[in-house]
Amino acid sequence: MSVTPGSVPCVATTTTKRTRPAYACTECGWTTVKWVGRCGECQAWGTVTDSAPAQAGPRTTAVAPTRSAARPIAEIDVEAARATPTGVGELDRVLGGGLVPGAVVLLAGEPGVGKSTLLLAVASNFATGATDAVRDPAGTSPGRVGESRTVLYVTGEESAGQVRLRAERIGALAPSLLLASETDLATVLGHVAAAEPDLLIVDSVQTIASAEVDGAPGGTTQVREVAAALIAAAKERGVPVVLVGHVTKDGTIAGPRTLEHLVDVVCQFEGDRHSRLRMVRAVKNRYGPTDEVGCFDLSEHGIEGLPDPSGLFLSHTAAAAPGSCVTVTLEGRRPLAVELQSLVAPSPLANPRRATSGVDSSRLAMILAVLHRHAGLRVADQDVYVSTVGGARVTEPAADLAAALALVSARTEEPLPPATIAVGEVGLAGDIRPVTGLERRLGEVARLGYRRAVVPAGTGVAAPEGMELLEAQHIREAMTLARAAGDR
Repeated sequence: MSVTPGSVPCVATTTTKRTRPAYACTECGWTTVKWVGRCGECQAWGTVTDSAPAQAGPRTTAVAPTRSAARPIAEIDVEAARATPTGVGELDRVLGGGLVPGAVVLLAGEPGVGKSTLLLAVASNFATGATDAVRDPAGTSPGRVGESRTVLYVTGEESAGQVRLRAERIGALAPSLLLASETDLATVLGHVAAAEPDLLIVDSVQTIASAEVDGAPGGTTQVREVAAALIAAAKERGVPVVLVGHVTKDGTIAGPRTLEHLVDVVCQFEGDRHSRLRMVRAVKNRYGPTDEVGCFDLSEHGIEGLPDPSGLFLSHTAAAAPGSCVTVTLEGRRPLAVELQSLVAPSPLANPRRATSGVDSSRLAMILAVLHRHAGLRVADQDVYVSTVGGARVTEPAADLAAALALVSARTEEPLPPATIAVGEVGLAGDIRPVTGLERRLGEVARLGYRRAVVPAGTGVAAPEGMELLEAQHIREAMTLARAAGDR
């Protein structure tokens, strides 16, 4: 090929067609060019399925007319985005003041924990405008209290008659509370269009199915489609939506992981079957904090909030007993006084028992090793039992010092001084380390009438009025201060 001097040669170029990966994970969306049994992103088994390859080529999108012109952020009206209280103060505490228009809340929990009972009470209070809180956690007014609103409660798990019987039992029969028993997504959206509710509750998202999508109700494809349709309806109409979600046997929310990303708020409803205490904590919250916890009392007459649940975890005995010590744990921002009880008894077994209830067993083993090495507590031939009062669950290290003093008290059969609590983390060297929120913890137990507190040294926290702080740097020093306080 001859080229004229000064000219640019014409070179033919070819473009290769790029094909998208043919397999994708239904849980997280991870893609791959060949099938694998385990997702390389979320490590889930059996979730990689065949997906049709998309057509290659440039994508063009026509310009669509805007509904409203963009405005400076300072001129945006925020009154329409204010939260409206649900009428249940403990739930409002977790949500950050109430339900925001257009927000989608996912409430997940184990079967039988009380999700439907709680939401039925929320639906009744929201419909009648009733409230059990004078002010919300943000300190603002409680909203449109006393104003009647329309609530649509869609149940896919029970019949309408069963829900009506529960509502009658807990006193949740509100005139503007509408009830529908449906499992078809199109029918549910039809009910929303006809009723135009101020609040939509769907119990549960795993029981609703769309005829336009293949798969059984509760599958990843169905859950994703149903959630996307309900979220779109919530945003378009400005209606808050509460979705009930199931959990798997390992405690995670059933369905695709993208469900938690799509919704605005994810709440976990927790509770022990053998206890009446229920807790709601926010795992994700776009409108408020995620470190708040709501406490409820579930009984045969319904569910009610517990603004002061500390008394549930304390034994109300007149005389002090050996092996008992009170500590303060933080559930989110809320301090809770919890009593730890221990029992040390001679063991006839070659390997003595180490049993716990409400306390981490590995944490107990570490505390026993520290007491053996640095405090001379011999329990190698003793059975050791440690339990919490009222079914409380203690997991944070701030309860280490209380557990250690309770074990020493049980071994020596000497009760700790009355009205004494202990807060601190015990290290492997026997040192006592500071904990977070100590001032808030001490204020809670001072309100309950406790007058002495064994705390880590050097925290710089001022003692509440009427309380004496016994600061200790080592576990041996804490034991000495506790005994000396009992002699005074």
